[in-house]
Amino acid sequence: MNLTYFLFFICIIVCTLIITYWAAKRSVTTNIFYTAAGSLTGFQNGLAIAGDFISAASFLGIVGTIALSGYDGFLYSIGFLVSYLVVLYLVAEPVHRLGKYSLGDVICSRFPGNSMRWIMAIGAFSISILYMIPQLVASGFLLRLLLDIDYSISVAVIGSLMTIYVMFGGMIATSWVQIVKTIVLMSGTFLLSLIVLSNFDWNIGAIVQQVKDNSPLGESFFQAGHLFENPIELFSLQFALILGTAGLPHILIRLFTVRNTFEVRRSLISATWIIGVFYIMTLILGLGTIALLGFNTLVAADPTGNLAAPLLAKEVGGDFLLAFISAVAFTTIVAVVAGLVISATTAFSHDIYHHILKKGKSTEKEQLVAARWTAFVIGLISTIFALRLETINVTFLVSMTFIVAASSNFPVLLLTIYWKRFNQTGVIAGMLSGLCASLALLVLGPHIMHPEGGLIERAAIIPLYNPGIIAIPIGFLGAYLGAILSPKKAQSQILYEQFFKKSQTRINSRSDAS
Repeated sequence: MNLTYFLFFICIIVCTLIITYWAAKRSVTTNIFYTAAGSLTGFQNGLAIAGDFISAASFLGIVGTIALSGYDGFLYSIGFLVSYLVVLYLVAEPVHRLGKYSLGDVICSRFPGNSMRWIMAIGAFSISILYMIPQLVASGFLLRLLLDIDYSISVAVIGSLMTIYVMFGGMIATSWVQIVKTIVLMSGTFLLSLIVLSNFDWNIGAIVQQVKDNSPLGESFFQAGHLFENPIELFSLQFALILGTAGLPHILIRLFTVRNTFEVRRSLISATWIIGVFYIMTLILGLGTIALLGFNTLVAADPTGNLAAPLLAKEVGGDFLLAFISAVAFTTIVAVVAGLVISATTAFSHDIYHHILKKGKSTEKEQLVAARWTAFVIGLISTIFALRLETINVTFLVSMTFIVAASSNFPVLLLTIYWKRFNQTGVIAGMLSGLCASLALLVLGPHIMHPEGGLIERAAIIPLYNPGIIAIPIGFLGAYLGAILSPKKAQSQILYEQFFKKSQTRINSRSDAS
């Protein structure tokens, strides 16, 4: 075990536990536990949103994808960035005005009922678990590589940490862990980018030429078509990434942590700038990996390319910089997973326990106890899943999470806010059709069905690795058909006018919506 690596990781763990201890003394009400009582400023929340969104797949995966596949790797990151325009212009302010703690609150502000809360809670839980598993698996491999710790112990450590953050610190601890993560991530990435540029005397042309010389792609490195030979695959992936963010529960509940819609806009604009600058730096790091490390060296060390950033850090800065960048990757995983746990916890403890099981009559103390036990159970379940999936490449679950969110949550949210004819049947039909279609396409696709080494050793029935182009229209179609084929209630027009006015104006404060 390298002592430098170990000290960096211990420092990260101690700092985040101090934040959790500080937050735990303040998380004494459900409002504080679930939303930090709306106490974050727009810029602070923007940092937290960026911390919630930039996962290990973004930091480790995008750099490696650019290094191995050239221009296509950068196209991958564009979908992540553009997605925030959809959130900003279509759902952010209505969600803030209509909701209180969860997406179930938003839907129930127009369609009250236990069935609505059940369906939204199930969707939030499914998306959170799908996203959590690859993060935990990645953390296990990272700690095993750097500290020579057994995979199972590594996953157990990360799982325990994320559970502690949420159980005791709630949204305050989760938010500040994400803010610290974003600051550390941007600082580390910026430092590494400067070192890469300085190695070429700040001459971008020299980097480009070196990349062409060192990559087997040659001149075509800066042309599309290496990662996605089929244009439909690229379109399908971008379609899911752009729409999926607007359906991710752990991103949308962050809209409740600020005071008003001005701070909501400020949050998303800040997050978009931070994420955009980050992806520009990943482009520099991807090019620098090939220019300084070389294609063959990278592939020999890690054929997937996921260790491109740590390997580049060691090449240009030795063990100390490698330890720092690896600690950044570790913080990235911890922060994202904590955000996922708080979203799943909120959905179950608030929507199911408080509203359904207790019929809205549970005390503050009972709700906090239920929330903490829910966080513990969710952390335990996701950790067990990650422990069982050590031998399986689960990175595809990241893109699948966006497909599930884009085909289930997003159509329901969008149509609830903007379509007069929409109703409860449409919500249920849209959620079930989108969720079932995306999961069925995953099972029938090449990620699972593969004649050589797949979980099911047969040729894939659906050839698309990214089936968003099929699943997302099914989700919208299910919601549409469910609405138009069900009886129209006499008062739906009046109720919608009141609801829409509330979603688009400041007449009703967020505290009035539940």
